[in-house]
Amino acid sequence: MMKSIPKLIRRFTAILLLSLVLLFALNVLLLATYTFNQLPNAYPWKTAEEVAVDLFSKQQPYKLSEKIALELEQSDAWAILIDSATMQVVWQTENLPETIPRTYSISDIAGLTRGYIDGYPTFTGEAKEGLVVLGYPKDRFWKHIWPSWDYQFIASLPKTALTVFGMNLVLIFLIYMIANSRLLKSVKPILAGIQSLPANEPVYVPERGVLSELAVNINKTSEVLQTQSRQLRKRENARANWIAGVSHDIRTPLSMIMGYAGQLEEEPYLTEADRKKAAVIVKQSERMKNLINDLNLASKLEYNMQPVRLKRENMVAVVRQVIVDFMNMDLDDRYPIIWETKETCTSCMIRVDKELIRRAVGNLIWNCINHNEQGCHIYVWVMTENGKCVVIVADNGAGATGEQMDRLNHSPHYMVCDENTTVQRHGLGLLIVRQIIAAHKGEVVIRRSEEYGGFEVRLSVPMEPPVNPAAN
Repeated sequence: MMKSIPKLIRRFTAILLLSLVLLFALNVLLLATYTFNQLPNAYPWKTAEEVAVDLFSKQQPYKLSEKIALELEQSDAWAILIDSATMQVVWQTENLPETIPRTYSISDIAGLTRGYIDGYPTFTGEAKEGLVVLGYPKDRFWKHIWPSWDYQFIASLPKTALTVFGMNLVLIFLIYMIANSRLLKSVKPILAGIQSLPANEPVYVPERGVLSELAVNINKTSEVLQTQSRQLRKRENARANWIAGVSHDIRTPLSMIMGYAGQLEEEPYLTEADRKKAAVIVKQSERMKNLINDLNLASKLEYNMQPVRLKRENMVAVVRQVIVDFMNMDLDDRYPIIWETKETCTSCMIRVDKELIRRAVGNLIWNCINHNEQGCHIYVWVMTENGKCVVIVADNGAGATGEQMDRLNHSPHYMVCDENTTVQRHGLGLLIVRQIIAAHKGEVVIRRSEEYGGFEVRLSVPMEPPVNPAAN
């Protein structure tokens, strides 16, 4: 199961638990609020006690103060005083209903204390010489006549409440999971489809369930991406084939031009000026040939049509051989190549395509030569750094501006042309270097040389882990 499904389930569960906690807290708050609002219902008993005290607080007994009388009047309540000796009503308010008895027995007093008199809820207060009974309208209070509870029930009430709460929690959780099981089943294939889209893989999500509309949109998106991918591959193949075809078609007439121009350059009957013109044709034809080769190689690398034959090589030896080849070309003395690799760095084993690496380093050296017409020293060295093999090619020439450096580091292709057709320069050399190093999972950094003041290119390729002889 994908990592997203458990995460989604945990999120749903957390939301459920949080909802239950908040619901429980809300219920407790509402119960407390309701209970608090019901607490004032004890005031009839307190009022009865106040009436009992007030009746005997004056010099003249059986007379209520204006405050208590007003309170009874506002509550539409009546009151009587039953003498404890005669069990007769010895005092009453003016609004006493006619149906209220004036004589009581002990059992009558026991009944009215916990219940009613003729349907009127009654409340008692103990007086000096008897019992004060307060009666309220029939629809004002409800009295529980038999308020008795089993002691064991009261003692086990917290445990019972927790048990009921736990059962409710389990029931709600089961209902929640059953209700969302269809949603979870629909989410799993949708997540799988979404994760497959960036990999450009064909995706089909069953178009059913709660999220069927989303599945339809994912399938349509996959179809669009696949169509675009096929069209892009078709255009890429057409472009690569066109470049390869044009390169092949140009080579034959270009070879003829170079051959005839070379013969004219050696003809003794031509004037010196004509032989120089023939030499220019040979030189520029050679540049055209190199440009065509660069263009063809760049196209193959871009579309992964150039096979990369990796083999365990010593990068120090590979780069040193490139320098030796350049020295054997009898370059102009204005471009001395200096080997700066430290003597301690004799081996840098790495799996590379030797010919491609030679091409990349060679392009960098030619880049130093082509961009410094007045001459420059070219410095090359190899070193290891943080598990990578690093090749650096630098010069002390004119270098480049900050803007050019930025374009070289961030543009996929960099072209330089000027009005002098004999020294036109292109950016395919650096582009090919980038593509070769990218094919080796490495990186290229172009910057101004802090040590030599000119141009510097740093090639960094991950080294191969050392071979364990015990594993063989």
